[in-house]
Amino acid sequence: MPRPLWTGAISFGLVTIPIKVVSATENHAISFHQYHREDMGRVRTRKVCELDGEVLSQEEIGKGYEVAEGRTVPVTDEELDRMPLPTAKAIEIVAFVEADSIDPVRISDSYYLAVDGQVAAKPYALLRKALERSDKVAVAKFAWHNRERLGLLRVREDAIVLHAMRWPDEIRSPESLAPRETELDEEEIARAVQLTDSMALDDLSGFRDHYREALEELLAAKSEGKVLPAGAEDEEREPGKVMDLMAALNASVQEAKESRGEDATVHEMTPGRPRARKKAGAAAKGAAAGTAAKGTAGAGAAGKRGAGPGTGGASTGEKRTAGRKTAGKRTAAKKTASGKTASGKTASGKTAAAGKRAAATPAAKKRTAS
Repeated sequence: MPRPLWTGAISFGLVTIPIKVVSATENHAISFHQYHREDMGRVRTRKVCELDGEVLSQEEIGKGYEVAEGRTVPVTDEELDRMPLPTAKAIEIVAFVEADSIDPVRISDSYYLAVDGQVAAKPYALLRKALERSDKVAVAKFAWHNRERLGLLRVREDAIVLHAMRWPDEIRSPESLAPRETELDEEEIARAVQLTDSMALDDLSGFRDHYREALEELLAAKSEGKVLPAGAEDEEREPGKVMDLMAALNASVQEAKESRGEDATVHEMTPGRPRARKKAGAAAKGAAAGTAAKGTAGAGAAGKRGAGPGTGGASTGEKRTAGRKTAGKRTAAKKTASGKTASGKTASGKTAAAGKRAAATPAAKKRTAS
């Protein structure tokens, strides 16, 4: 296990968990020394007093705060140790929150919290299980290098991790950095989303530091007197060149699919007009259609009035003529039906009169006989 950076305890309500703080990360960067080019002598940084010009040791150096130009107030380590800091040597849990509510920009360095002694095993496991089942993270305060800090506790595999966090007033606002509002076409957005899908990964373990590997090869070749490896050729890009956004998206999608061994066939999408312009075009088309409809109606009215030999007027005249013929036929039919009805009535009247005369004849005969 790496050397502990700090020892203390986790305060979980009335439960105290003795722990050791261990760095969760390690730096693999290659560092260089500074040297004198003429004789390869090491160049070292020395702390020199600006008044007498003497080199000072660490024991001779103290802390001070400049309250005004030329006036510094000295502060000793003993005075700092007597500061009323309740979280000194303790990680005090103050709240539990949803993990999604923490902005990643606030997270700084990460540390593992290891149990300090067998007595800490059970309460450590209890806190770990509570974090797992609640699906939350713990927010804590702790003291580090003579200042109080905010921390985030979560579970990683079987260990509890402490993430140092920045205070809310330490986060700068990105408001002034955001670009002005820009019109985007829906096809461009769809292609960008397709690019994100083609570049999606479930595991990031395959990434490597290619620069560090190339630097190690360079140092090995120089130390062994071998030929230096060839440098990488960077693609030159003209500064300020206007980029075809849709063409770049299409090429990016194709390249991403080829790198993953997928079918690299990309159906190119051509950029269209932004939404606002489309709406304006639709409104113009609607206005044009309305004007045309009004023109047609006007032409029809003119045709009815007999003004103008246009197509609309001829068509309307033909319809009017056909309507008149139809109306004539209907009138004739009504007259015929009326005539038939009248004939029927006349026939009925004649029949009734003949019947009456027939009935009256025997009576007359009887009166004559008597």
